[in-house]
Amino acid sequence: MNAILLWTIQLLAVPALSPLAIGIIRKIKARLQNRCGAGVLQPYRDIRKLFGKDETISVDASWVFKFAPYIIFGVTLAASAAIPVFSVSAANPLADLLVFVYLLAIGNFFLALAGIDTGSAFGGFGSSREMTVAALAEGGLVFSMLSLAFAAHSTNLFKIVAVVSTLSPAAFAPLTLSLVAFMIALLAETARFPFDNPATHLELTMIHEAMILEYSGKRLALIEWASANKLMIFAILGVNLFFPWGFASHGGLVPSLLALALVLGKALAVAVFVALVESSMAKMRFFRLPDLLFVSFILSVLSILLIV
Repeated sequence: MNAILLWTIQLLAVPALSPLAIGIIRKIKARLQNRCGAGVLQPYRDIRKLFGKDETISVDASWVFKFAPYIIFGVTLAASAAIPVFSVSAANPLADLLVFVYLLAIGNFFLALAGIDTGSAFGGFGSSREMTVAALAEGGLVFSMLSLAFAAHSTNLFKIVAVVSTLSPAAFAPLTLSLVAFMIALLAETARFPFDNPATHLELTMIHEAMILEYSGKRLALIEWASANKLMIFAILGVNLFFPWGFASHGGLVPSLLALALVLGKALAVAVFVALVESSMAKMRFFRLPDLLFVSFILSVLSILLIV
């Protein structure tokens, strides 16, 4: 397969499979709570139902509220094209560490703007909390991947994967600190426990849900889908950066399919991890979250110091 076809498959794999990851997490949490729970395909049904519903838009909403869902969803598609999924042959100009981080920051920015655009009190404090968490999590996220960049002598994500896969166990050891830091940042960036509760509408606990309370219909479907995409992007990026084995060595159909199946298995492990975290701990108080995010930053810095 040529590079364009590989790039297209990688681009479509994330939005096609991201609702399944959400369904698996919900199913595991239900089982751990001795409930049957909905099927793993329920998020697909929810998105399809929302696309068929009418929308109600506040008269106070500006163009930001109306266009933000399309921008947010488009940003997740661009980010999914910028990460190595199953082949290092599909590299593209967006595949830079900082470009990837700030692509997602654009999505956070427009989501926060949409939250305050209608003047809702819930949207206002949700946006404020979201920006606080995002600002604190960004340092740990960037530095956790920067340690890999120092090890690979490149900020290109595809080059990082190719180089890290050849490191010896001794050289890889300091990167375990970055892995812990990255997983903390993953939970913060994807609005999971202990930073946020994705299944609540209680004023004291919600952050992400507070920003999208005014949305309905197709725009809500796009935001929910984009949220699932973001979780899938972080899961795939994490397992491929820190466990970069099993990539297709060339563009053949069979090696590519086997590599895709392997990365989905690794992403499933991340989904299980998220479900276990959410089932074993309570949401932390908002003013304690900076402490945990500071731990992520410190671990990343220690990893960089050990590498350089």
